[in-house]
Amino acid sequence: MNIIVCIKQVPDAKDVRLDPKTNTMAREGVESIMNPFDRHALEEAVRLKEQHGGTVTVVSMGPPQAEAVLRDAVACGADEAVLVSDRAFAGADTWATTYTLGKAIEKVAPFDLILCGKQAIDGDTAQVGPGLAKRLNIPYVSYARKITGLVNGVLSLQRLMDDGYDEVEIPLPGLLTVVKEINEPRVPSLKGKMKAKKLSIKKFTATDIGADADSIGLPGSTTQVVKVFAPVFKGERAMLEGTVDEQVEQLLNKLEPYL
Repeated sequence: MNIIVCIKQVPDAKDVRLDPKTNTMAREGVESIMNPFDRHALEEAVRLKEQHGGTVTVVSMGPPQAEAVLRDAVACGADEAVLVSDRAFAGADTWATTYTLGKAIEKVAPFDLILCGKQAIDGDTAQVGPGLAKRLNIPYVSYARKITGLVNGVLSLQRLMDDGYDEVEIPLPGLLTVVKEINEPRVPSLKGKMKAKKLSIKKFTATDIGADADSIGLPGSTTQVVKVFAPVFKGERAMLEGTVDEQVEQLLNKLEPYL
């Protein structure tokens, strides 16, 4: 089974902050990590490889420094890594991103399954996985919480729902987006770290994947972020004193204008 895992390098959520002058995300001094949901996708891919054989290839679209998360993925069990990087990709929304990833994956190798995290913690759109499946014209299932079987090229799984889960099947080749409940990611082994350090990462530019210049980056994006800002806390607070009955009376007086 040949599996491709799409991963993204994102800012560590605990350090995210906005630059008040530019209204953009301040990245200087902020640690970058592998998107947590993608780490679960990677772990599931490695487990499937261990059960059924095959290879796991990780693909990331991003700046040159995204190579770090690709090596992290190899240390955790991936076999090959591909970095899709070009200044022309800058400013891409999810529409342009799925186009770019689709062109890159078509160049990588034939695949049986693509795994993605359900969403990235920096954008939270949950659009790239389904959009990529549409670009590649393959079936997909979102929010996979457990893979239960693989028989004659058909994958059985459970899809997380608000009130439980659905039992579904998907013919391969196909694409899944996974939730964190699907597994517990492993810690990189020493052997894996050594392999990751030595591995030669393939690098694709826009020219390498044969991308249309009008379909990538800002020119290829159907949406654009006009402004980003941190919400200003405007809440008021008051300390109520006295006995319980007195505090209740004070609270009712303050709430009366809103009732």
